[in-house]
Amino acid sequence: MRKFLGELLVEMEAATEGEIKSALAKQMDGDKRPIGQILVELGTVSPENVARALAEQFDLRYIDLETYDIPASVIRLIDEALCRERKVIPVSLAGRMLTVAMANPLDLELVDTLRFSTSLQIEVALSSERQIAVTIDKYFGLSESKIDQMMGDMTTDISVRTADETQEKDDALIIKFVQQIIQNADNNRASDIHVEPMQDSLRIRYRIDGVCFTMDPAPKRLQGPVIQRLKIMADMPIEEKRKPLDGRIKLKLKDKRIDLRVSSLPSVWGESIVMRILDSANLKHSVEDMGFDPADMKIFTGLIKRPNGIILVTGPTGSGKTTTLYATLNSLNTVDRKIITAEDPVEYNLPGINQCQVHSKIGLDFPRILRAMLRQAPNVILVGEIRDAETAQIAIQASLTGHLVFSTLHTNDAPSAITRLIDMGVQPFLVATSIQAILAQRLIRVNCPKCSEPYEPEIKQLIGLGLKPEQWKNGNFKRGKGCDHCKGSGYRGRRGIFELMVMNKHIRELAFNKATASDVRKAAVANGMATLAMDGARKVLQGITTADEILRMAKAEE
Repeated sequence: MRKFLGELLVEMEAATEGEIKSALAKQMDGDKRPIGQILVELGTVSPENVARALAEQFDLRYIDLETYDIPASVIRLIDEALCRERKVIPVSLAGRMLTVAMANPLDLELVDTLRFSTSLQIEVALSSERQIAVTIDKYFGLSESKIDQMMGDMTTDISVRTADETQEKDDALIIKFVQQIIQNADNNRASDIHVEPMQDSLRIRYRIDGVCFTMDPAPKRLQGPVIQRLKIMADMPIEEKRKPLDGRIKLKLKDKRIDLRVSSLPSVWGESIVMRILDSANLKHSVEDMGFDPADMKIFTGLIKRPNGIILVTGPTGSGKTTTLYATLNSLNTVDRKIITAEDPVEYNLPGINQCQVHSKIGLDFPRILRAMLRQAPNVILVGEIRDAETAQIAIQASLTGHLVFSTLHTNDAPSAITRLIDMGVQPFLVATSIQAILAQRLIRVNCPKCSEPYEPEIKQLIGLGLKPEQWKNGNFKRGKGCDHCKGSGYRGRRGIFELMVMNKHIRELAFNKATASDVRKAAVANGMATLAMDGARKVLQGITTADEILRMAKAEE
């Protein structure tokens, strides 16, 4: 026989017999609501405990949504309007079985509706109405009605407030809304937050593992208050809307400190804001964590122990160059070495290293800092980026006078860095003599450790990676099928693929004679360099990532 809800709550020690009797008395007085709702209203039992007791009463599974990650592919299976109206949220999909969390276990009509609309079998689980509402806002974005309520648009409320009180409440709600945007980004491991004004809405996107995901857009009327709030947080002048601006936000969310680098750009429909989330966990990475192939790892660790010369790291924005350089400096950061950096901006504070921030407005640019650095007698120098011939010339002179210099350059591959420096105006003989090695890199998504499984890639993909039949015959090919841990994408986290070009006599001669990047590449491959595509293909064969991912990031040379 099924136990009463009050009896179960007493057994769970979530309520006393006296509290249950009080709720029952209220029912006897004409309150037709379920006893669980009455207990929650009285404040004697939490909504979660009521849901747990209901789950036991009806022999159903209870789901704590606060600790649950729901894949994006699963969330899209049920319409948002239906979720909000009927207090239901899709949780997971296993084969043809869709698990949904509901607040009312007796809503059999809803189960039939879901079965019809999704064409799937439905497994019912229970969660509290409060958790379901929060989860819907988390994954679908705030509803129009919720935003209206947050923004203080309810006339009955406004009528009893003064103008100052109305402004104060609206400001508080905008602050909460912006904080929720940042909190969602942190919860989903995003590296960037994009707040983009569109013609009729304010689009919010998160970049997760290098791929942009769009959240539900906010109403256009929130554009001004949200962007103004972000500019205030980033210490940007709110009255300046015609020029690009840069700033920084530091805040605490729960027990975690969040550091964001903020950039604004005037666009047709308003100011576009991008916030880069600076993850201090990057400071803990060592060179061994970067994902080097063992052969390249041995070469690279030997290179960074040299007393002088230049080592360049190349790649587009967001390819992990800064993380690689910081990991390298961490390995070199000992008491007997003096390390100085010139960065624009300084993203992370490295203990024991002298870091200098570029301030172009006062004339403190890379060349000026570099000249001052050399009078500080450093052993190792990091130049954030070589942007012009003057910076390149001083960096080269520093390397020729006994300093080990690290820097970055924006080129697509390692051989192109040589022609790029010569095009800047650096003398070919200086390029040939000063550069020790060039490392090109990209970041690729790696298979989710929870759901990766063997699979057979298409032959044309393997050919596209430059692999031969004898190589792929024994390959350990894997890909993620999608789970809660990876939010249905099949990927979780990123790792580098690398192209390490070490200068030798032949490559130096080619640089001296202004050879093309193609000729330099051929010489480097003949010298044993593995290209980005080759390194990616190795990781596909090892089951670290998929052929699709490598073909997206790097393609084998014809």
